[in-house]
Amino acid sequence: MTAAPYDDPPPRPALTVLGAGVMGVGITVLALGHGLPVHLVDIDRDRLDRAGELIDGELRLAELMGALPAGTAPGTLATGTSLKAVGGSTAVIEAVTENAAVKAAVLSEVSGLVRPGTLLITNTSSIPVDELAGALERPEELVGTHFMNPPYLITTAEVVRGPRTGDSAMAAVAALLTAVRRRAVVVRDAPGFVTSRILHPMINDAARVVEEGTATAEDVDALMQGCLGHPTGPLRTADLIGIDNLVDSLTVLHERTGDDGCRPTGLLLRLVREGRLGRKSGRGFYDYT
Repeated sequence: MTAAPYDDPPPRPALTVLGAGVMGVGITVLALGHGLPVHLVDIDRDRLDRAGELIDGELRLAELMGALPAGTAPGTLATGTSLKAVGGSTAVIEAVTENAAVKAAVLSEVSGLVRPGTLLITNTSSIPVDELAGALERPEELVGTHFMNPPYLITTAEVVRGPRTGDSAMAAVAALLTAVRRRAVVVRDAPGFVTSRILHPMINDAARVVEEGTATAEDVDALMQGCLGHPTGPLRTADLIGIDNLVDSLTVLHERTGDDGCRPTGLLLRLVREGRLGRKSGRGFYDYT
């Protein structure tokens, strides 16, 4: 998809997505595929240019898999490196790295740029929403929405209502998810919420089993699929999440819950050091080259 690069505020897009990584690209594909215009923002122009190519390919894949509504023309995509783009948005989805300080800084700046009443969404897998809401001028506008990867294939989204999230923000996020045909399951605010609090320690344990030499990654996944009905196996799931993202999430869970089962295993840390981050890097527990 050809994107229009500029750094000045664009003409009032419906949705601004912050972060052109794996999740930012996936959320953008979901929105575009349902006809919504999107302005994708990232501080790295090269990453934005690569994202345009990825979005084009994933839109074709989503269409081939029947994941998009038939007969709907894709929304228009624009890109830029300036947060000023958020000024005319009806909703902003923050999908930057899973780091509380980085997310809080971005959301704080965004909160000062958008019109009052604009829906602000943090796409986080583990950081409590209220922890981030404290950085906003109007904390009642922030909602957590945990999209799963890839968002255009997984039809349910975990929605996190923080203690200060307002009714208007909840109504707005419900309307947005309805527009992209996603089922919202609303949960209370807590580290890791529901999905990550259950899934990520399980993946950590699966990596520990491999690290201890009890079984190979292939055997762990085969047993979890064949015996317990897990659709892909925990270690293929780790590769899909991104092992660096998984380590970040586990670190947040460990720091905020004290649960030692959430301390990232040595194997996960080693894979990150080696740049074996999963599908996005070509290698993780499995080789995708």
